[in-house]
Amino acid sequence: MASNSWHHHIRPLSGTLFLAFPLLLIAFFFAARSSPFSALSLSRNPLSLPTSRRGSVIWSANRLFEWRPCGWWTAKAITALPARSNGYVRIDCYGGLNQMRRDLCDGVGIARLLNATLVLPKFEVAAYWNESSGFGDIFDVDYFIQQTMGFVEVVKELPNDLASKEPFKVDCSKRKGNFDYVEAVLPALKKHHYISITPAMSQRRDRYPLYAKAALCQSCYRALRLNKALEAKAKELFNAIPKPFLSLHLRFEPDMVAYSQCEYSGLSPSSLAAIDSARGDRKPWTGDAAIAWRNRGKCPLTPAETAFILQSLSIPTNTNIYLAAGDGLMEIEGLTGSYTKVFSKSSFLDSEDFVNMHGNTKAALDYYISINSDGYIATYFGNMDKMVSAMRVLNGMHKTLFLSRRAFANYSEKGLQGEKLADALWREHFDDFVTGRGFALPECFCEFKL
Repeated sequence: MASNSWHHHIRPLSGTLFLAFPLLLIAFFFAARSSPFSALSLSRNPLSLPTSRRGSVIWSANRLFEWRPCGWWTAKAITALPARSNGYVRIDCYGGLNQMRRDLCDGVGIARLLNATLVLPKFEVAAYWNESSGFGDIFDVDYFIQQTMGFVEVVKELPNDLASKEPFKVDCSKRKGNFDYVEAVLPALKKHHYISITPAMSQRRDRYPLYAKAALCQSCYRALRLNKALEAKAKELFNAIPKPFLSLHLRFEPDMVAYSQCEYSGLSPSSLAAIDSARGDRKPWTGDAAIAWRNRGKCPLTPAETAFILQSLSIPTNTNIYLAAGDGLMEIEGLTGSYTKVFSKSSFLDSEDFVNMHGNTKAALDYYISINSDGYIATYFGNMDKMVSAMRVLNGMHKTLFLSRRAFANYSEKGLQGEKLADALWREHFDDFVTGRGFALPECFCEFKL
C-alpha cells in the first residue's frame, strides 16, 4: 500500500460497519492465505511479509471510541484559590525527562490539595543523565506560570525570610497503599512553611477532589511547553524529516533488556555482552518462569519482532520512520532490513551539536517530534508513551498505537508463525485501535463513543 495511506481520513462509525466487518475479515483471511511465509523463528530471523499481502493499513479502521479531555478541567479552574496559603512546596523530580514530568504533574496536584504555593520544581538529573539541566533549561517558565494561574499559585522566588533556607524534605516516593498527603504532609508544611517533596509512586489520584485533579491536568497537558530555544531546535528537526512520517518509540537498549530479566536467542555477540554487562544482580528468568514472564508481556520487542508486527499491520515498508530512541539501541538491523527509510536525531543534527547535547534535550526533541508526527507507535508503555499519547489525544491526533508484547508472546507460545501469527497480531491490534484500548490515559481524559 502506498505511503499516502497516512492521509486516510477516519470516518465516524456507521451502522454498515457491523455488516462490513465480517466480510472484511473474510476477505483479509483469504488474501493472506495466498502469501507464502517463512516458518523460521522470528526471534532468530527478521521476516519480511510478502508484498502480495493486501491487508488494510491499521489506521484506515473506523474507530468506535476515542479519548478526549474531560470537560470539567478544560474550561476554567473549578474552585477559586483560598485567600491564604499554607506554605511553600518544591517538587523534587528524579530520573529521565518524562519521569520527572510525571512527578511534576503529580506535585502540582499535591500542592493544590495542600493549599500550598508551588516553587519552581527542582530537576535532579545529574545521577541519571550525568548533566545539570533544570526545569528552565527544558520548559518555558513564564508560560507554565501563566497557564496554571487560577489552578495553583506558582512563584519563581521565595520571600526573603525563606529564600536562604533549605526546605524541610518530605520523601513520599516509597510510600505505598492508601497514602494521604493531607494527613502525612500538611502538618510538616504548616510547621516549616517551606518543604520539598518527591511524590509517592503509588498514589491514588482518583481520591483527589476535583480542584486538585484539575490543577494536575492543567499543569501537565496545558502548561508545559519547551522553552523557545529548544522549541526552535525541535521545529528545525521536525522540518527536516521527510513527510509524512511515523514516529517509532523503540526500546531495546542493554539496560532495558537487562532490567526485564529476559533472554533472547540469535542476538549478536556484542549485544549479548552489553546485556550481560548491564545485568548486575538481576539474573534472567529460566524454564517455566521465563515462559510465564514473557507471556505476561514483560519482555521488550526486538527490532526484528517490531518490524514483523509493523508489516502485520500493513504499515508500508517504504514508510518514513523517525526513530524516537535513546543511545545504545541494539540489533537495529532487524528493523532497517525491512524498513529502509529510518531516521533519527543524528541523521539531521550537526554531529558536534548532537554529541554535546544533554540527554534531557534529546528526550525533549523525541517528545516534540512524537506528539506532532503523522502516526505514533510504541513498543513499550512507559512514561514517555503515556505523555505522548495524551498530548496526541489533546491535539486530536488518533493515529497512535502500542504494540502488544503480551499478544506477540502468547501467540508465539501457541506455535503461530508467519502468516498465521501476522493474522492474529492484526486482529489483536485492530481491536485495540478501534476500541481505544491500550491508551490507559489518566483521569484527565474521558472515553467517548463515536
